[in-house]
Amino acid sequence: MSAAFSDNYRFLAKYNRWMNQRLYAACESLSDEERKRDRGAFFGSLHHTLNHLVVADQIWLRRFAQCGLDHGAPLASLSESVLDLPPGSQLGTVLFDDWSALRAKREQLDVAMEAWVADMPEAYPQFTMTYSNTKGVARVHPAWQAMTHFFNHQTHHRGQATTLLMQAGVDVGVTDLIALV
Repeated sequence: MSAAFSDNYRFLAKYNRWMNQRLYAACESLSDEERKRDRGAFFGSLHHTLNHLVVADQIWLRRFAQCGLDHGAPLASLSESVLDLPPGSQLGTVLFDDWSALRAKREQLDVAMEAWVADMPEAYPQFTMTYSNTKGVARVHPAWQAMTHFFNHQTHHRGQATTLLMQAGVDVGVTDLIALV
């Protein structure tokens, strides 16, 4: 059971990287001005939505790294060089105004995520996570619940991003998870 459970997250990490590569490639067809145009999304623009994902991913990956440490399983792929989120960053913080820097950070995070789930102990999804959310509320639950949220959150905002791209006249193509099989 543990291997299949962990394999699910390995598959989701692979999908995450595949979709981000396609999404960012589609974004390349837009000018910087078009990527930053406020289109009425929750984070306004495509650029800000993608920045949000980078911030949120780093917040969650820090929690996952700490969970590993708490259970005697350090995760080398989730190093400080990967999780270099500036102190005080919030979910709407724009870490990268420069498109190339944002894209490079996305690629670094996606590689780290695939390495993390490839190298994590099979029991990792059943580890108990203890952390405080961004509002300071203490949380304690199995890691698999947070991991499921983590990948679902990315899919949610990529869905917004593909809508913003369609509004700009860019079709990302098939986004279905099963298309990766």
